[in-house]
Amino acid sequence: MHGEYKIPGGKLVVVDADVEDGVLRGVRVAGDFFLEPDEALDAVNGALEGAPADADAADLAARIDAALPAGTVMYGLTSEGIGVAVRRALAHATDWTDYDWQLIHEGPQPPALHMALDEVLTAEVAAGRRPPTLRVWEWAAPAVIIGSFQSLRNEVDARGAARHGVEVVRRISGGGAMFVEPGNTITYSLSVPQSLVQGLSFQDSYAYLDDWVLGALGELGVKAWYQPLNDIATDQGKIAGAAQKRIVGPPGGPGALLHHVTMAYDIDADKMVEVLRIGREKLSDKGTKSAKKRVDPLRRQTGLPREAVIDRMIESFRGRYGLTIGKITDEELSRARELAETKFSSPEWTARVP
Repeated sequence: MHGEYKIPGGKLVVVDADVEDGVLRGVRVAGDFFLEPDEALDAVNGALEGAPADADAADLAARIDAALPAGTVMYGLTSEGIGVAVRRALAHATDWTDYDWQLIHEGPQPPALHMALDEVLTAEVAAGRRPPTLRVWEWAAPAVIIGSFQSLRNEVDARGAARHGVEVVRRISGGGAMFVEPGNTITYSLSVPQSLVQGLSFQDSYAYLDDWVLGALGELGVKAWYQPLNDIATDQGKIAGAAQKRIVGPPGGPGALLHHVTMAYDIDADKMVEVLRIGREKLSDKGTKSAKKRVDPLRRQTGLPREAVIDRMIESFRGRYGLTIGKITDEELSRARELAETKFSSPEWTARVP
């Protein structure tokens, strides 16, 4: 069995192993990490040899830590990352480069249709009828998008939203509310087979799927990092939030995961605080006293037009994993339009948590 794991902010770890009588045998750890002293690698392999095949990543990491020579130094490598790579090998996880990725970047769409497209396209990946897809959104109208489990009245100031002509929609994933305006945010979705995140914890899957965009931001001169559970931050503030939804495919289908991200390019903070009910408790865990300081626009950090930032991000993804131009099929669009009308525009869905 073969497993690979790119440690967020670190290096690639590769594990090859067999399972005999319920334990690991022939374990070989490799990668482009740095490890001192040399004999520490033998200690890692020895610690994993004979480990129960059903041990989780934390248990495997503990075995490694107990076996490492005194004074061991890891750079770009962690015991937990090795444990995750082992779990991915045992789960027969796939890698980004195993797929032919498709890009969808079409014209502006209404907010409810964006919600529906996420559901439809990810369901198609779950059924094995669509390749893994990166979809970059363009907004036709300002909107507040609330998480699947959020209270509508607690999150949105209805009068403020009406005054500014802001549509309120509820997405299928959890997480917090997002305020978006055309031209002021960068939003994208990844619809990926479940096997890509196989062997990862819920938290690790966020870091794993965010890693490419951290690299893309670095190429733009923005030093960003993953901040658990679902934020992307810089030393000047939060710039993005992510959310996920797992979708079970039909029998024989691979199943899929939706991972979507909204990045602040040039947020109108005054309008945002009139539309969203951003309370002190929510702000306290961000280390800020003012809602206006919660997001730091990419426009100021990059000095580039929004379109240029998007183009550079797409090219970064293409350089890593390959990416061909695709489109939403007529059948997918028809189903999404029906869902947008019957589900995502309905008061029953939007206020399902009043």
